[in-house]
Amino acid sequence: MDSPMLEALDLVGVRGERRLFDCLNFRLTPGDCLSVQGENGSGKTTLLRMLAGLAMPDAGKILWNGNLLRNQREDYQRNLIYSGHGIGLKEDLNAQENLLAAAAIAGESASPEQAAEALNEVGLAEHKKLPIRMLSQGQKRRASLARLCLYKRKVWILDEPLTALDKLGVQWFGEMINRHQARGGMIALTSHQELATKNSQFVRIGA
Repeated sequence: MDSPMLEALDLVGVRGERRLFDCLNFRLTPGDCLSVQGENGSGKTTLLRMLAGLAMPDAGKILWNGNLLRNQREDYQRNLIYSGHGIGLKEDLNAQENLLAAAAIAGESASPEQAAEALNEVGLAEHKKLPIRMLSQGQKRRASLARLCLYKRKVWILDEPLTALDKLGVQWFGEMINRHQARGGMIALTSHQELATKNSQFVRIGA
């Protein structure tokens, strides 16, 4: 059995006086996918932000390679892509410009040719020079997810990545996740839509 790389031990999340989740335990090894399930407001985003190192657990531990995540945050961030609810794109820039700007902020070395290739992989080859404001919501989501193709990082933490994607888009995204898992990548995600993934485990939070 592979040793866990990302592990939660007795994790607790609290919002105000409400306990969102209590004593959560799970572990991800290379090739695993964690699906976080629950109703709106149940704490799914809170949990993903903890796993991304953006929020501290109210109790419990998150480990990366067997050590506390908070003590090795820089190393962890170099292995991580986090995608929140928003698409995180500047409306006046085109898809390629957005992708290159995001890469620079993330410390990734990316050429215009590599950005164009990533956009081609997400189906935006013909739209990469259009301002984001001229794209459909589904195309904007694809442009945002192009980071997953450009960055070579082990851990993907994705909050509702299927929002605005049509049936073909959901199928494409599932195939991309399966390729990432086949390379030894790990994913933690939330989604209101069903997504066929391999080596899946499920955590349900809330009532």
